[in-house]
Amino acid sequence: QVQLVESGGGLVQAGGSLRLSCAASGRTFSAYGMGWFRQASGKEREFVATIYSGGNTYYADSVKGRFTISRDNAKNTVYLQMHNLQHEDTADYYCAASPYSSGSYYESMYDYWGQGTQVTVSS
Repeated sequence: QVQLVESGGGLVQAGGSLRLSCAASGRTFSAYGMGWFRQASGKEREFVATIYSGGNTYYADSVKGRFTISRDNAKNTVYLQMHNLQHEDTADYYCAASPYSSGSYYESMYDYWGQGTQVTVSS
């Protein structure tokens, strides 16, 4: 069982930056593929970024070059550094853990989800 707790969301002006954190419980965090997803009001949840247990990273085209996913296995934490935020980045952001060492673009590959943290970008 893995429990995930996100933090770091908030209100930021367009062009600004935020860093989201996701603290995970469990002794096998390093073996999990981790992902960030987001859901804007009235829209379906969408993939943002994933990091494999080995460190490979992949991003949605909409955030490539602006967002960076990273992990600190010693701290059981995964991060999402977001730069040059735009109004369309406004959403609830969710951290997820996959028992597969490779992360995934697909929600169905993730067994554990955090409660989400809200990011609001004012234009």
